[in-house]
Amino acid sequence: MRAGSAWLDGWRRWLDPRYTWGRATHNLGLKLLALGVSVTLWFVATGDRRANVEQGFDVPVTVRDTTGNGQEKRATSNLSPSSVRVTLRGRPERLRELQPENIEAVVDVTGVPEGSFTQPVTVTAPTGTEVQRQSPARVQGFVDTQVTRTLPVTLSVASPPEASVPRYVVLPAEAGVSGPGQVVSRVARLVTSPAALAAGAEREVPLVALDEAGLPVEGVKANPSTVTVRRLDTGELPVKTVRVVLNDPPATLRVTSVSVQPSTVRVVAAPELLGRLREVSGAVTYRVGTYTAPVTLAIPAGAQTLETVSVRLTVERVSAAPASP
Repeated sequence: MRAGSAWLDGWRRWLDPRYTWGRATHNLGLKLLALGVSVTLWFVATGDRRANVEQGFDVPVTVRDTTGNGQEKRATSNLSPSSVRVTLRGRPERLRELQPENIEAVVDVTGVPEGSFTQPVTVTAPTGTEVQRQSPARVQGFVDTQVTRTLPVTLSVASPPEASVPRYVVLPAEAGVSGPGQVVSRVARLVTSPAALAAGAEREVPLVALDEAGLPVEGVKANPSTVTVRRLDTGELPVKTVRVVLNDPPATLRVTSVSVQPSTVRVVAAPELLGRLREVSGAVTYRVGTYTAPVTLAIPAGAQTLETVSVRLTVERVSAAPASP
């Protein structure tokens, strides 16, 4: 009973405003000092956390494949998406110095059967940062056998001046293209990047893989990735561009549509002959219908054309005029 009575008396004292005020102001200076020290320690301890900010990066996805201890020749294509949005948290100065290439986003296809796949992406944050979010969490793609094909290198150069007939050589003349089988099968040819070369000059240019439509094929590698293009001629030849003029059709036929390709040709000849040359006559055989026919060019002796010419024609027969009564 005494313990209960003492406890009740203690609560009654705290209900007295004068007692409460006295206890609260007792050693007030030391209490305020302790409160200030506690707040200061809290600010110091949480300073780094409060100073951290968030920043987003578009990180390219890297494929890891150690199937068969890395001995199997496999390749990945059609990765979708090819990058993920990663949000990192860290100090502002640390985030400012980061590039997407400094962040690792890996999809592991080890042991995944050949064909389509959907796999998670593992993001590793650089030192001093932590990953807050990533989107998406998984990517899709296609695992295929890696194959290599050897193709001839097709030369692609900038248009030369009209008064020149440049000659080139490409070294090496063939190159390999490797990648996933279904992607490599789309490669129709390997071409050099266009290069403008002066007479006798050479340049190393990259190779580009193109499909049948002439569009670049992504996801393949050329070996070697560059070739040397060398211009063999050391000067300019006398060349002139002149238009092609077709012979007239027979009186019984009428041309309703004509398209000459090309409409002009380059002619190589002595300067004095080129000075007199204004056009080149072209002979074509006319017949009723719509068709494409070769054009036979009448070139002066001592001259040579650098192009072959064809024509697309639509020809109809002319109706005979009615006899006079």
